[in-house]
Amino acid sequence: MNIRAVRLDELPVLQDIERAAGQSFRDIGMPEIAEDEPLPLDELARYHDAGLAWIVADDTDAPVAYLIADRVDGNLHVEQVSVHPDSARRGIGRSLLDHLAAHATSEGAPALTLTTFTQVPWNAPYYARCGFQLMDDRTLTPGLRKIRDREAAHGLDRWPRACMRRAL
Repeated sequence: MNIRAVRLDELPVLQDIERAAGQSFRDIGMPEIAEDEPLPLDELARYHDAGLAWIVADDTDAPVAYLIADRVDGNLHVEQVSVHPDSARRGIGRSLLDHLAAHATSEGAPALTLTTFTQVPWNAPYYARCGFQLMDDRTLTPGLRKIRDREAAHGLDRWPRACMRRAL
């Protein structure tokens, strides 16, 4: 599996991957998530410029999955991880998370964090299998609270959501 930094010319492909991966939400009664537009190119470029955007490339070096992260309260926070459905169920998402964990460890970050839907099989249950644990609302850091507030303002709290943490 070839994990590498994303190139600027590949940012539109990341949007395509996210759109394709998001379609599975339609099948479970969450069409609003399936129709939600990916981050704009200028925001994706910010992750590239910060060195916090990686892709998994296929045999032709084309992206099939990606992960972008933020630094939040001393941890690395998974902003988005998406795998194209044609490449799903091959351990690609887990490999990206493990790559981020190694990067976080090299920076001295104590944990990875993320926010996710709790009742979507490829969200919280999947992340639990990848070593993440649900966080109690009382243990949320200020940065995670801000993220959850932004998500609620965007309408994501229509479905049960939570923060998760993976200690490193």
